[in-house]
Amino acid sequence: MKTLVASILSLAVAAVLGSAAFAQEATPANGAAPAHHEEGATPHYPLKEPKEEEWSFAGPFGHYDKAQLQRGLKVYTEVCSACHSMNLVPFRMLDELGYSEAQVKAFAANYEVQDGPNAAGEMFTRKAVPSDHFPAPFANAEAAAASNNGAAPPDFSLIAKAREVERGFPRFVVDIFTQYQENGPDYIHALLTGYEEPPAGFQVPQGGHYNPYFHAAAVLAMPKPLSDGQVTYDDGAPATVDQYSRDVSAFLMWAAEPHLEERKRTGFMVMVFLAIFTVLIYLTKRSVYANKEH
Repeated sequence: MKTLVASILSLAVAAVLGSAAFAQEATPANGAAPAHHEEGATPHYPLKEPKEEEWSFAGPFGHYDKAQLQRGLKVYTEVCSACHSMNLVPFRMLDELGYSEAQVKAFAANYEVQDGPNAAGEMFTRKAVPSDHFPAPFANAEAAAASNNGAAPPDFSLIAKAREVERGFPRFVVDIFTQYQENGPDYIHALLTGYEEPPAGFQVPQGGHYNPYFHAAAVLAMPKPLSDGQVTYDDGAPATVDQYSRDVSAFLMWAAEPHLEERKRTGFMVMVFLAIFTVLIYLTKRSVYANKEH
Protein backbone atom coordinates (compact mmCIF):
# COMPACT_ATOMS: atom_id res chain seq x y z
CA MET A 1 0.00 0.00 0.00
CA LYS A 2 2.84 2.37 0.92
CA THR A 3 4.55 1.56 -2.38
CA LEU A 4 1.37 2.39 -4.32
CA VAL A 5 0.92 5.73 -2.54
CA ALA A 6 4.57 6.59 -3.08
CA SER A 7 4.26 5.79 -6.78
CA ILE A 8 1.17 8.01 -7.16
CA LEU A 9 2.89 10.90 -5.38
CA SER A 10 5.98 10.48 -7.56
CA LEU A 11 3.88 10.63 -10.72
CA ALA A 12 2.07 13.76 -9.48
CA VAL A 13 5.36 15.53 -8.68
CA ALA A 14 6.80 14.54 -12.06
CA ALA A 15 3.68 15.83 -13.81
CA VAL A 16 3.86 19.18 -12.00
CA LEU A 17 7.56 19.62 -12.80
CA GLY A 18 6.99 18.56 -16.40
CA SER A 19 4.10 20.97 -16.76
CA ALA A 20 6.21 23.87 -15.49
CA ALA A 21 9.03 23.02 -17.86
CA PHE A 22 6.62 22.64 -20.78
CA ALA A 23 4.90 25.94 -20.04
CA GLN A 24 8.24 27.73 -19.86
CA GLU A 25 9.32 26.22 -23.19
CA ALA A 26 5.98 26.83 -24.91
CA THR A 27 5.78 30.50 -23.90
CA PRO A 28 8.64 32.39 -25.54
CA ALA A 29 9.63 35.85 -24.39
CA ASN A 30 8.15 39.04 -25.85
CA GLY A 31 5.05 37.22 -27.12
CA ALA A 32 6.91 35.54 -29.97
CA ALA A 33 5.26 32.61 -31.71
CA PRO A 34 6.24 29.13 -30.42
CA ALA A 35 8.62 27.06 -32.50
CA HIS A 36 5.86 24.99 -34.13
CA HIS A 37 4.29 28.22 -35.43
CA GLU A 38 7.38 29.36 -37.28
CA GLU A 39 7.41 29.86 -41.01
CA GLY A 40 7.26 26.56 -42.88
CA ALA A 41 5.97 24.60 -39.89
CA THR A 42 2.52 23.08 -39.68
CA PRO A 43 0.37 25.51 -37.65
CA HIS A 44 -1.30 24.30 -34.49
CA TYR A 45 -4.43 26.16 -33.45
CA PRO A 46 -4.97 28.23 -31.52
CA LEU A 47 -1.76 30.07 -32.35
CA LYS A 48 -1.82 31.57 -28.86
CA GLU A 49 -3.16 29.70 -25.86
CA PRO A 50 -5.57 31.49 -23.51
CA LYS A 51 -4.27 32.66 -20.15
CA GLU A 52 -5.72 31.29 -16.95
CA GLU A 53 -7.96 34.05 -15.62
CA GLU A 54 -9.28 34.41 -12.10
CA TRP A 55 -12.96 33.49 -11.74
CA SER A 56 -15.18 33.52 -8.68
CA PHE A 57 -16.54 30.09 -9.68
CA ALA A 58 -13.11 28.44 -9.87
CA GLY A 59 -11.92 25.85 -7.37
CA PRO A 60 -13.81 23.42 -5.13
CA PHE A 61 -15.53 26.27 -3.23
CA GLY A 62 -16.23 28.45 -6.26
CA HIS A 63 -19.48 30.37 -6.62
CA TYR A 64 -21.07 32.67 -9.17
CA ASP A 65 -20.90 36.42 -8.71
CA LYS A 66 -24.49 37.45 -9.37
CA ALA A 67 -23.57 41.07 -10.09
CA GLN A 68 -21.12 39.85 -12.74
CA LEU A 69 -23.73 37.53 -14.22
CA GLN A 70 -26.23 40.38 -14.48
CA ARG A 71 -23.64 42.48 -16.29
CA GLY A 72 -22.89 39.54 -18.58
CA LEU A 73 -26.58 39.19 -19.39
CA LYS A 74 -26.65 42.87 -20.30
CA VAL A 75 -23.69 42.42 -22.67
CA TYR A 76 -25.33 39.39 -24.25
CA THR A 77 -28.71 41.07 -24.79
CA GLU A 78 -27.27 44.35 -26.11
CA VAL A 79 -24.47 42.92 -28.26
CA CYS A 80 -24.28 39.15 -28.69
CA SER A 81 -27.98 38.37 -29.10
CA ALA A 82 -28.03 40.16 -32.46
CA CYS A 83 -26.26 37.13 -33.95
CA HIS A 84 -26.11 34.34 -31.36
CA SER A 85 -29.03 32.36 -29.98
CA MET A 86 -29.44 30.65 -26.60
CA ASN A 87 -32.07 28.08 -27.52
CA LEU A 88 -31.61 25.93 -24.41
CA VAL A 89 -31.93 28.71 -21.79
CA PRO A 90 -35.43 29.61 -20.55
CA PHE A 91 -36.19 33.04 -19.17
CA ARG A 92 -37.37 31.55 -15.88
CA MET A 93 -33.79 30.63 -14.99
CA LEU A 94 -32.92 34.32 -14.68
CA ASP A 95 -34.30 34.30 -11.14
CA GLU A 96 -31.04 32.53 -10.19
CA LEU A 97 -29.21 35.73 -11.14
CA GLY A 98 -31.03 37.60 -8.37
CA TYR A 99 -34.01 38.91 -10.34
CA SER A 100 -37.52 38.84 -8.90
CA GLU A 101 -40.42 37.05 -10.58
CA ALA A 102 -41.82 40.38 -11.77
CA GLN A 103 -38.46 41.40 -13.24
CA VAL A 104 -38.17 38.08 -15.09
CA LYS A 105 -41.66 38.52 -16.55
CA ALA A 106 -40.85 42.07 -17.65
CA PHE A 107 -37.58 40.95 -19.21
CA ALA A 108 -39.25 38.12 -21.13
CA ALA A 109 -41.96 40.48 -22.39
CA ASN A 110 -39.29 42.40 -24.33
CA TYR A 111 -39.12 39.47 -26.76
CA GLU A 112 -41.62 38.01 -29.20
CA VAL A 113 -41.86 34.29 -29.92
CA GLN A 114 -43.76 32.28 -32.46
CA ASP A 115 -46.63 30.14 -31.20
CA GLY A 116 -49.51 28.19 -32.59
CA PRO A 117 -51.25 26.99 -34.50
CA ASN A 118 -54.38 28.84 -33.40
CA ALA A 119 -57.96 27.76 -34.00
CA ALA A 120 -57.60 28.73 -37.66
CA GLY A 121 -54.50 26.59 -38.03
CA GLU A 122 -52.15 29.55 -38.38
CA MET A 123 -48.96 30.36 -36.52
CA PHE A 124 -48.80 33.68 -34.65
CA THR A 125 -46.40 35.73 -32.56
CA ARG A 126 -46.87 36.76 -28.96
CA LYS A 127 -44.88 38.31 -26.15
CA ALA A 128 -42.58 35.83 -24.44
CA VAL A 129 -43.29 34.55 -20.93
CA PRO A 130 -40.80 33.11 -18.38
CA SER A 131 -41.37 29.55 -19.59
CA ASP A 132 -40.17 30.46 -23.10
CA HIS A 133 -36.56 30.19 -24.20
CA PHE A 134 -34.39 33.00 -25.55
CA PRO A 135 -35.53 33.36 -29.19
CA ALA A 136 -33.04 32.96 -32.03
CA PRO A 137 -32.20 36.11 -34.02
CA PHE A 138 -32.58 34.22 -37.32
CA ALA A 139 -35.30 31.93 -38.63
CA ASN A 140 -32.85 29.13 -39.48
CA ALA A 141 -29.15 28.32 -39.88
CA GLU A 142 -29.18 29.22 -43.58
CA ALA A 143 -30.50 32.71 -42.86
CA ALA A 144 -27.91 33.11 -40.09
CA ALA A 145 -25.08 32.11 -42.42
CA ALA A 146 -26.32 34.40 -45.20
CA SER A 147 -26.18 37.37 -42.82
CA ASN A 148 -22.72 36.57 -41.45
CA ASN A 149 -20.32 36.05 -44.36
CA GLY A 150 -21.45 32.46 -44.89
CA ALA A 151 -20.73 31.29 -41.31
CA ALA A 152 -23.71 30.67 -39.05
CA PRO A 153 -22.98 32.01 -35.53
CA PRO A 154 -23.01 29.16 -32.98
CA ASP A 155 -25.65 28.86 -30.29
CA PHE A 156 -24.43 30.20 -26.95
CA SER A 157 -26.32 27.84 -24.62
CA LEU A 158 -23.37 25.48 -24.06
CA ILE A 159 -20.57 27.44 -25.69
CA ALA A 160 -18.57 27.74 -22.46
CA LYS A 161 -18.35 23.94 -22.23
CA ALA A 162 -18.05 23.25 -25.95
CA ARG A 163 -15.19 25.66 -26.70
CA GLU A 164 -12.37 24.27 -24.59
CA VAL A 165 -8.74 24.35 -25.69
CA GLU A 166 -6.99 21.04 -25.04
CA ARG A 167 -4.02 21.61 -22.75
CA GLY A 168 -2.18 18.37 -23.54
CA PHE A 169 0.15 16.27 -21.44
CA PRO A 170 1.30 16.77 -18.76
CA ARG A 171 -0.85 19.79 -17.91
CA PHE A 172 -4.15 17.90 -18.06
CA VAL A 173 -2.75 15.60 -15.35
CA VAL A 174 -1.94 18.61 -13.18
CA ASP A 175 -5.47 19.93 -13.81
CA ILE A 176 -6.84 16.85 -12.06
CA PHE A 177 -5.13 17.91 -8.84
CA THR A 178 -5.72 21.66 -9.20
CA GLN A 179 -9.36 21.16 -10.27
CA TYR A 180 -8.92 23.49 -13.24
CA GLN A 181 -12.19 23.50 -15.21
CA GLU A 182 -12.35 27.05 -16.50
CA ASN A 183 -10.69 26.64 -19.90
CA GLY A 184 -14.03 27.44 -21.60
CA PRO A 185 -14.43 30.93 -20.06
CA ASP A 186 -10.69 31.49 -20.44
CA TYR A 187 -11.00 30.76 -24.16
CA ILE A 188 -14.03 33.03 -24.66
CA HIS A 189 -12.32 35.91 -22.83
CA ALA A 190 -9.12 35.44 -24.83
CA LEU A 191 -11.02 35.32 -28.12
CA LEU A 192 -13.03 38.48 -27.43
CA THR A 193 -9.96 40.44 -26.37
CA GLY A 194 -7.53 38.85 -28.84
CA TYR A 195 -8.26 40.65 -32.12
CA GLU A 196 -5.07 42.16 -33.48
CA GLU A 197 -3.30 43.12 -36.67
CA PRO A 198 -1.98 40.09 -38.60
CA PRO A 199 1.78 39.55 -38.75
CA ALA A 200 3.72 40.79 -41.75
CA GLY A 201 3.13 38.67 -44.82
CA PHE A 202 -0.04 37.06 -43.50
CA GLN A 203 -2.92 37.36 -45.96
CA VAL A 204 -6.36 37.73 -44.36
CA PRO A 205 -9.15 36.61 -46.73
CA GLN A 206 -11.86 39.11 -47.60
CA GLY A 207 -14.47 39.20 -44.84
CA GLY A 208 -12.10 37.53 -42.38
CA HIS A 209 -10.61 38.85 -39.15
CA TYR A 210 -7.28 37.82 -37.63
CA ASN A 211 -7.41 36.38 -34.12
CA PRO A 212 -4.61 34.07 -32.91
CA TYR A 213 -6.80 32.71 -30.10
CA PHE A 214 -9.40 31.19 -32.45
CA HIS A 215 -9.44 27.43 -31.91
CA ALA A 216 -9.96 26.38 -35.55
CA ALA A 217 -7.87 28.79 -37.64
CA ALA A 218 -6.06 32.12 -37.51
CA VAL A 219 -8.99 33.93 -39.14
CA LEU A 220 -12.68 33.91 -38.28
CA ALA A 221 -15.73 35.47 -39.89
CA MET A 222 -16.89 37.34 -36.77
CA PRO A 223 -15.56 40.92 -36.60
CA LYS A 224 -14.48 42.35 -33.27
CA PRO A 225 -17.80 42.52 -31.40
CA LEU A 226 -16.88 44.70 -28.43
CA SER A 227 -15.43 48.17 -27.99
CA ASP A 228 -14.90 50.43 -24.99
CA GLY A 229 -18.02 52.32 -23.90
CA GLN A 230 -20.33 50.13 -25.96
CA VAL A 231 -22.45 48.97 -22.99
CA THR A 232 -23.33 51.15 -20.00
CA TYR A 233 -23.34 49.30 -16.67
CA ASP A 234 -25.79 50.31 -13.96
CA ASP A 235 -23.40 49.42 -11.12
CA GLY A 236 -20.52 51.61 -12.29
CA ALA A 237 -18.26 48.76 -13.43
CA PRO A 238 -15.60 49.74 -16.01
CA ALA A 239 -17.01 50.02 -19.53
CA THR A 240 -14.02 48.34 -21.16
CA VAL A 241 -13.59 45.46 -23.59
CA ASP A 242 -11.77 43.45 -20.91
CA GLN A 243 -14.62 43.90 -18.41
CA TYR A 244 -17.29 43.13 -21.00
CA SER A 245 -15.43 39.97 -21.99
CA ARG A 246 -15.05 38.78 -18.40
CA ASP A 247 -18.69 39.41 -17.60
CA VAL A 248 -20.16 37.74 -20.68
CA SER A 249 -17.75 34.79 -20.28
CA ALA A 250 -18.97 34.27 -16.72
CA PHE A 251 -22.58 34.57 -17.86
CA LEU A 252 -22.06 31.96 -20.58
CA MET A 253 -20.43 29.65 -18.05
CA TRP A 254 -23.54 29.98 -15.89
CA ALA A 255 -25.79 29.32 -18.91
CA ALA A 256 -23.84 26.14 -19.67
CA GLU A 257 -23.67 24.96 -16.06
CA PRO A 258 -26.28 26.72 -13.90
CA HIS A 259 -26.03 24.10 -11.13
CA LEU A 260 -22.27 24.42 -10.66
CA GLU A 261 -22.53 25.68 -7.08
CA GLU A 262 -24.84 22.84 -6.07
CA ARG A 263 -22.54 20.30 -7.74
CA LYS A 264 -19.52 21.60 -5.86
CA ARG A 265 -21.34 21.59 -2.51
CA THR A 266 -22.46 18.02 -3.10
CA GLY A 267 -18.97 16.98 -4.15
CA PHE A 268 -17.46 18.53 -1.01
CA MET A 269 -19.92 16.70 1.25
CA VAL A 270 -19.17 13.43 -0.55
CA MET A 271 -15.43 13.91 -0.02
CA VAL A 272 -15.98 14.64 3.68
CA PHE A 273 -18.14 11.51 3.99
CA LEU A 274 -15.52 9.37 2.26
CA ALA A 275 -12.77 10.75 4.52
CA ILE A 276 -14.79 9.97 7.67
CA PHE A 277 -15.78 6.57 6.30
CA THR A 278 -12.13 5.75 5.58
CA VAL A 279 -11.12 6.64 9.14
CA LEU A 280 -13.94 4.50 10.58
CA ILE A 281 -12.95 1.53 8.41
CA TYR A 282 -9.34 1.87 9.51
CA LEU A 283 -10.29 2.05 13.20
CA THR A 284 -12.62 -0.93 12.79
CA LYS A 285 -9.83 -2.94 11.19
CA ARG A 286 -7.44 -2.03 14.03
CA SER A 287 -10.04 -3.05 16.60
CA VAL A 288 -10.88 -6.38 14.95
CA TYR A 289 -7.27 -7.46 14.51
CA ALA A 290 -5.86 -5.89 17.69
CA ASN A 291 -5.66 -9.22 19.59
CA LYS A 292 -4.69 -11.41 16.67
CA GLU A 293 -1.17 -12.48 15.87
CA HIS A 294 0.27 -11.23 12.57
